[in-house]
Amino acid sequence: MIQMKGKNVRPLMLVIVLLLVLLTGDAIYQIVANNRIEETSKDNRETDKSSVTDDAMLRGNATENVLEGAATGSVVVEKDSAIPHLRDQASLYENEDDTSVVTMYLTVRRGNAADHTDHSWAEINQYSAYDYEAMDVDRYQVEGLLQVGDENGPAAGELGYGLTAPNATVQIRGQTSSENPQKNYKIRLKDNHGSWRGQQTIALNKHQTDGLRYRNKLAFDLLEDIPQLLSLRTQFVHLYVKDQTKDPTNEVFRDYGLYTQVEQLNRTALKAHGLDRNGQLYKVNEFEFYRDEEAIRLESDPDYDASAFQQRLEIKGDHDHTKLIQLLEEINDYTIKPEQLLNDWLDEENIAYWMAFQILMGNTDSQSRNFYIYSPKNVHRFYILPWDFDGMLFYDEYALTGRSENGSWERGISNYWGNMLFRRCLQSAEFRTELDHAIEDLRTHVLTKEHITERAASYARVVKPYLYTQPDITYAPRTEAEYDQLTENLYHNVEEAYQSYQASIENPMPFFIGTPRVEPDGKLHIEWDPSYDFQEDTLLYHACISRNSDGTDEVACYEGAWPEWTTEALPTGQYFLKIQVSDAEGHTQDAFDCYITENGKVYGTKCFYINADGSISEDQVEQE
Repeated sequence: MIQMKGKNVRPLMLVIVLLLVLLTGDAIYQIVANNRIEETSKDNRETDKSSVTDDAMLRGNATENVLEGAATGSVVVEKDSAIPHLRDQASLYENEDDTSVVTMYLTVRRGNAADHTDHSWAEINQYSAYDYEAMDVDRYQVEGLLQVGDENGPAAGELGYGLTAPNATVQIRGQTSSENPQKNYKIRLKDNHGSWRGQQTIALNKHQTDGLRYRNKLAFDLLEDIPQLLSLRTQFVHLYVKDQTKDPTNEVFRDYGLYTQVEQLNRTALKAHGLDRNGQLYKVNEFEFYRDEEAIRLESDPDYDASAFQQRLEIKGDHDHTKLIQLLEEINDYTIKPEQLLNDWLDEENIAYWMAFQILMGNTDSQSRNFYIYSPKNVHRFYILPWDFDGMLFYDEYALTGRSENGSWERGISNYWGNMLFRRCLQSAEFRTELDHAIEDLRTHVLTKEHITERAASYARVVKPYLYTQPDITYAPRTEAEYDQLTENLYHNVEEAYQSYQASIENPMPFFIGTPRVEPDGKLHIEWDPSYDFQEDTLLYHACISRNSDGTDEVACYEGAWPEWTTEALPTGQYFLKIQVSDAEGHTQDAFDCYITENGKVYGTKCFYINADGSISEDQVEQE
């Protein structure tokens, strides 16, 4: 061993160390890098390829962003980098038989006033959601004993077998659908009374206005093949009901026909799908994502009104609305560019694929309701979760009945222009490119003619024997021949929706008409919001006032570039104002406003009255 002494030792040692660092630095770095690669590969091998999300934070249990890698399944781990994508738990659907039918037996009994279950089955089926709103009371409930079995009765090993005491409560569910003679039911299993397929809330939907009775199930089953979107478990159910609320000695089960059960989106569902059950989850009920300060408040706010809040957004998760309010404020702040909004708050992929699916399926009733927004507890981002598809693929059925629905601006991207969230997204050229990619991807790989036609035929074989026998045949809206025709041609609706989408990109966007007003000199003044054109073409407005909703018997017309018009005074009476906009290429668009008739919607038309005192009243017919 060589020993060095003296004052020159320390400088010499420093030089040696420096040389060693220079010579070995790359090797050391490579060793560290290789270790990281090995750890990443190990993590990737140990990670289930059906992982719920690309980011473990979406599950509420990690601090790093885990991003989807290449097709090889490689995983790259980065901190605070790209947007985490939402992914479903594919294993939930592995053992599902999409065409099976489960038989359920429901015995209903009167409960007690303290639990709000002291009602009759007749009362449960008498009132709609609107009746309860008018009475200002919660929906009536009854006690229920839910049992699962087969056509011979409750079966051993299944839910409720051998029980005699109630294990559930029962009430109607739905909003508009609650006015139908055949009701939908929400059956909630009591705590500590078991579950069915991990679910305590069982929603049974009759889908009475759906001539095919399988559209909603078809949609969720198709979603299982789309990794960018969340699906929900569904099941055909044959329901029998024994009513003991009137006669406790009754032992007869009555056949209630075929229902579709759909997994409810709640904390339990979030956990089942691998998401963060402690996150924010809201069901959107007629809400267009304006700030709406009067209703959307923190629960700590002295002016917080729970009823007003939940009329717009039904709270299904955490009750801290801080993140939601921040989102709404930035959506409505036009100093923030759409691209920044998307990057800061949303997942472009998630919204694009959700919107693409809605558009191609013609599910127009998704502009301001029938979807959820979800945000994990520790993630500064919101995602859209699908809900309610019984109005999809309806173009042919409406044409069959001669009803005017799902037309005009309701087709394509214009259907979403009235919602501030979607409007801000669509104002981004980058997002529109992503949407176009999603449209083409779904149309090519999932929503194909072969796939839709095969699935529709298999569901029809299940549904028809129930639908065209009692009790469902009484309320079957289509003949068997019409049913077969609609099923056989179901894919045509997808292709028609695709063509409408292509047209909607070129059209100007719809706009709202203001309420006409009478000027001091007696003249009639009309204003409307300016339209928007993605191509930035020059726009021209066409407005006409007529005495009939079909536009006949015109009394005054306007054509010009300005979104306002003053015309001569009109006598007392009812009038119809129709406004359209056109661009330089001849593409046209109706105003958002609709007049509702027995045959459907008259698009772009506002009905108003000039009263005897000179005041103006606007028609307030509600759209369903």
